[in-house]
Amino acid sequence: MLLQQLILERIKKRREAAQPSYIPDLPYPGAEHSAPGPAAFSRVRRELLHAAMLLAGVFSAALGLKGFLLPNGFIDGGVTGISLLTTELTGISLSLLIVLINIPFIILGYFQLGLGFALRTLVTILALAVVLLLVSFPTLTQDKLLIAVFGGFFLGAGIGLAVRGGAVLDGTEILAVYISKKTMLSVGDVILIINIFIFSIAAWLLSVETALYSVLAYLSAAKTVDFIIEGIEEYTGVTIISARSESIRQMVTEKLGRGATMYVGKGGYGSHGQHPGQIDIIFTVVTRLEVTRLTDEIDRIDPQAFVVMSSVRDTKGGLVKKRPLH
Repeated sequence: MLLQQLILERIKKRREAAQPSYIPDLPYPGAEHSAPGPAAFSRVRRELLHAAMLLAGVFSAALGLKGFLLPNGFIDGGVTGISLLTTELTGISLSLLIVLINIPFIILGYFQLGLGFALRTLVTILALAVVLLLVSFPTLTQDKLLIAVFGGFFLGAGIGLAVRGGAVLDGTEILAVYISKKTMLSVGDVILIINIFIFSIAAWLLSVETALYSVLAYLSAAKTVDFIIEGIEEYTGVTIISARSESIRQMVTEKLGRGATMYVGKGGYGSHGQHPGQIDIIFTVVTRLEVTRLTDEIDRIDPQAFVVMSSVRDTKGGLVKKRPLH
């Protein structure tokens, strides 16, 4: 399964956050032997949560592969798709192929994202191989459409949970990032080219119908990955420029219960040559369900306010509601 560039950016940021520069913080002799503080317990709790997400991701991906896609000859993108296609044509164990084909990409991931990421990914992929080898999953349906949709759903859920846990179940996206750095192609372009190649081979060696159902499974998995990583709530960053900025700020903080950042801006020249001078600019982040209410309140306070909205992929801290499994 090939993921979006966002996934690797999140993994890289998670790795950087997990490896801060060392700053001595020993206020008194022997402090290094003191009892663990809240930060240590928080770190342990975070690692346990990551491990739980990785384990859940492994079983979800295994269910999608062995319970839906593999018994019906459907494939997916990336290393998973190559492994499924090879298994379908040769009968070689899917567990073995997933590990062997991923090894070069894990090594590449070591140089691109570090040892911690590479080890976590290796352990996760080995766990997936073991589950595929030892755990039996029942055949839940014979309907090809349901197989494609729900096979992709469970596989995508597994991949998304693995990413939230700091690893990947498919190493091809690491290759996509590497190629994009060496060429003029974007990560999305590389992913698209690899997918087109895999599904074209499937259409030639298997059948056009199987390839089409496989594309549907891939799309289902991709949307599920986005859902798992992005969460249910979609955030919108709103920049407000108004002569009544203080009233709008009070509305945002008191009525909506959101945080607001104010900074001073300097206006440009208007259509008649006037220069407005300095003005307070408000920035806040709301969910998509709150956008309409926010704009209605702004119109009530200042119909002439200039409002700019942009998508926000993730948030941390502040007064924005903490997302689950983050």
